[in-house]
Amino acid sequence: MATAYTLEFEKPLLELEREIDDLKRVGAERDIDISQELEQLDTKLVVLRQHIYQHLTPIQRVQVARHPRRPYTLDYLSTIFTDFIELHGDRHFRDDPSIVGGWARIGGLSVMVIGHQKGRDTKENLKRNFGMPHPEGYRKALRLMHQAAKFSAPVVTLIDTPGAYPGLGAEERGQSEALARNIVEMAALPTPIVAVVIGEGGSGGALALGVADRILMLENSVYSVISPEGCAAILWKDASQRERAAEALKLTAPDLERLGVIDEIIEEPIGGAHTDPEATGEALRGSLVRNLAELRKLKPDKLIRRRAEKFGRIGAYSEA
Repeated sequence: MATAYTLEFEKPLLELEREIDDLKRVGAERDIDISQELEQLDTKLVVLRQHIYQHLTPIQRVQVARHPRRPYTLDYLSTIFTDFIELHGDRHFRDDPSIVGGWARIGGLSVMVIGHQKGRDTKENLKRNFGMPHPEGYRKALRLMHQAAKFSAPVVTLIDTPGAYPGLGAEERGQSEALARNIVEMAALPTPIVAVVIGEGGSGGALALGVADRILMLENSVYSVISPEGCAAILWKDASQRERAAEALKLTAPDLERLGVIDEIIEEPIGGAHTDPEATGEALRGSLVRNLAELRKLKPDKLIRRRAEKFGRIGAYSEA
């Protein structure tokens, strides 16, 4: 059965899958052997998918990062983590469902996992505010980080947000202060922190969970100071220039690894994380277990010092 693709550049794949489905139907109706033709088409589909995903443009990677079937934080919490106990509330105002967090285990280690959460449908998106946290979401995250530090447990953050919610109520309750405080407090947190961009890493809303000892990115995720559409609207007064903006922002994982902003790229299956969530989860689990094991060998004062040095190097450049 052909899969319904939502991305424009994937339409050739959809057409080829439909051709395969049609051939199977004809073979079944006429009771003829079509195995050789099917094998040729299946091979063609694999080669075409590889070619498309090996040559994605920056804006196409943005589209994959926003794919509605891409695994979210709660998906990973139910697959690669075990014994998850969700904790709620910031102890000031309310609980924010757009950030989820709590205790979990991975590789036999107890960790505090905190991540952005989007919705799959309209009802859930409204509940999760489309993955755009209010200040109480970030204050909840900070509360959980301090709890992890109290027990010398590592912190794992999963980043997937267009950005912090910019509404009037959020601003009235101190959105910018909440983001800034998270950044300051994470810089000095005396316990290992690993941040993973699993989808869309947008602006301060992402950075407020991203000050970490190790920053990892899934292959088709993006991480930038602003969305391509927002950048295009500001620089060229034309949101349709988003492709040009995406290229200029250097928001893809390979770009950010070259610039020294991130530490590691986690490979995704050909076709994106949504085509094989289990394989993606296993790759993520392996990377997390390895990085956490390395960081746990370091004493808190060394962790903090190295974290400061790491972010001090970001943005430094030299001219030949």
